[in-house]
Amino acid sequence: MAGSKRVPKPFLTDTMKKEYTILVPDMLPIHFKLIIAILEEYGYRLELLQTSTRAVIDEGLKNVHNDTCYPALLVIGQFMEALKSGKYDVNKTALMITQTGGGCRASNYIHLLRKALAADFPQVPVISLNFSGLEKQSSFKITPAIALKLIYAVMYGDLLMLLYNQCRPYEINTGDTDRVLEFWQDKLSYALKHNKYFNTKKLYRMILDSFKAIPRTKDKKPRVGIVGEIYVKYSPLANNGLNEFLISEGCEPYVPGLLDFVLYCASDSLNDKRLYDSVTARTLMFDIGYEVLYKFQKQQIKVIEEHGEFFPPHDFEELRVYADKYINQGVKMGEGWLITAEMAALAETGTKNIICTQPFGCLPNHIVAKGMSRVIKQAYPDANIVAIDYDPGATKVNQENRIKLMLANARE
Repeated sequence: MAGSKRVPKPFLTDTMKKEYTILVPDMLPIHFKLIIAILEEYGYRLELLQTSTRAVIDEGLKNVHNDTCYPALLVIGQFMEALKSGKYDVNKTALMITQTGGGCRASNYIHLLRKALAADFPQVPVISLNFSGLEKQSSFKITPAIALKLIYAVMYGDLLMLLYNQCRPYEINTGDTDRVLEFWQDKLSYALKHNKYFNTKKLYRMILDSFKAIPRTKDKKPRVGIVGEIYVKYSPLANNGLNEFLISEGCEPYVPGLLDFVLYCASDSLNDKRLYDSVTARTLMFDIGYEVLYKFQKQQIKVIEEHGEFFPPHDFEELRVYADKYINQGVKMGEGWLITAEMAALAETGTKNIICTQPFGCLPNHIVAKGMSRVIKQAYPDANIVAIDYDPGATKVNQENRIKLMLANARE
């Protein structure tokens, strides 16, 4: 736009990275600790932000238009609150944000963040962590070696999250599950740093044995699936500690793994080729990537099934079959058809209680989640699905009361 003010765009150079602290927003606490360990090996000093006070929301409202989606407001608010806290030297601090490169506003967070920084912190660099070729001028590059380690971090993080949720609600000695989780986060961080992470079968079995050894009750608790927009689904800040709340209410949470979302993004290219006869070098790359990632997932599922103590994640190809029953795989804005597929897969495999996390300002999510829940309920009459809205004005009490009502139906 003519006459508009240019927003400064500082970059973190190789010479600066040793002196800078890079702040990372809290989305996937289990996974991000592994990811941070990987990047530290390459000379980056990172810190995971875990602030969850009202000040984060207030800073977001100050710096982001209130019609912008709630995840953007929280991510930017958490960054701004940290920079204003006095804990960091703002002249030696950078910010890292993930980008999917999709059609939703998540791809614009980085521009909104730079606008927020322009007034008070124009010197603070913003780093984009993405696989979509965005921010090509950035000095931060994802090399093949880093990319490979990040994929393994996703797989190990998914397994830890899966087993944690299957053990924590049943533990006899409070804190046992957290101690096992912390042990494996440290051990896997070391393995990823020192290239000792390739023997996945062995490590999977060791992890499964460690969680199996946790003394647990034999009680049967209601299992509650959590689906929805990726940030609100995973982030304790965004969903007001939904995972922990469900455990405190005597439930067993089930959260689909991050690898499903990675496979979903890769499958978009496959669907474009099928729907639009579109074949590019990028399409061929994603074809290969999808096959490799899917084989990794199949291997993990097989090891869990052979172990026999815990139930495995859903097979992604089966999710695609579930999607085709209700929605076209060409619907790919935001989480697209994946949310519908996850709800159907949960209902089909016995997890009848489902919470759809709905962030304010995410129209695609509302269409494929809340908009599709009716047809899921028609197909599975005993499915107990509730949509919970998360936005700056929604109170935690109201959200938890709606969940409690859903759980009362589940117990009946």
